Amino acid sequence: MGVLPQAADSKREQFRQYLEKSGVLDMLTKVLVALYEEPEKPDSALDFLKHHLGASAPENPEIEALRLEVAEVKEKYEAVLEENLKLKNKLAQYEQPQDEKHGE
Repeated sequence: MGVLPQAADSKREQFRQYLEKSGVLDMLTKVLVALYEEPEKPDSALDFLKHHLGASAPENPEIEALRLEVAEVKEKYEAVLEENLKLKNKLAQYEQPQDEKHGE
């Protein structure tokens, strides 16, 4: 029976090292410190943790608005790239005959 507690301790230590390397322990510590330092403790400590870890259920409306704006800007950017390519192709058609004239 003496081997089992050591194996369990070893597994725990490996898991602790894994959490430490991945930044989980640091993140949890920061959030728990923030909760500790909160002058008015929230009704739900779990909601506080979820919110501060970024796992809150309802998404911030500002973030959704920014996502929509980014999507619009990407769409406009793609349209401008397409228009630019078309204009370059048109310009190339007019430039080629002039280059041929200079070669003659």
